[in-house]
Amino acid sequence: MKLRVEVVALDCLMVRLFDEIAEANMPWMLAASESLRAAFGKDLIDLVPSYTTLMVHYDLTALSPTQARELIAEALIDLSPNARTRGKCHVLPVWYDLSVGPELSLLSQRSGLAMEEVIRRHSEREYQVFALGFAPGFAFMGLVDEALAAPRLSTPRKKVAAGSVGIAERQTAAYPVVSPGGWNLIGRTPAKLFDRNRDGYSLMQPGDTVRFEAVDHAEFINLGGDDTPLEAQA
Repeated sequence: MKLRVEVVALDCLMVRLFDEIAEANMPWMLAASESLRAAFGKDLIDLVPSYTTLMVHYDLTALSPTQARELIAEALIDLSPNARTRGKCHVLPVWYDLSVGPELSLLSQRSGLAMEEVIRRHSEREYQVFALGFAPGFAFMGLVDEALAAPRLSTPRKKVAAGSVGIAERQTAAYPVVSPGGWNLIGRTPAKLFDRNRDGYSLMQPGDTVRFEAVDHAEFINLGGDDTPLEAQA
């Protein structure tokens, strides 16, 4: 761990703990998040975790930048992961099909694997939720099998259906709402990923883990999934 504090704005500091993305970072990120929240208390406006950083937004009327830096330094002395901070594990059912996941065939061709093997490899792993962003409830997860890694589409789609599951590089995610997007789509989940009536709005939070479970079309529909082909929703 290489601690650095960088200025983001007049009332925001970026705490950088690592230089590279790795699943092993998350216990440290969660421990740091917990310690920083306790240290800043009511003077903390927001704390935004990401792959390797934590953005600390504090009340400038209560703390000076120097005081904020001192709180950060004190909070992270002798930092150690705490098993109690482990997040929830979510199982998301996914219907993997070309009508809703048109890049299944592309990933199959790129990897030299049959589509069934692409599906198996994607659904056999438990993924770490690294960060939320892009859209409300959009969880960046990883890391996918190296054979499935693929760059974002050169031309993003103008409209991606809610629940669409995709891959970009070694990340995977599910779109919580209808939005533009350039990820390689491989399926769709019926899970409600963003809900204004849910505490925290998002189904998943950084530190949680996710496992995708392949289901057939009938089960997908039974769970409330929308099987409208991607092309028909454009």
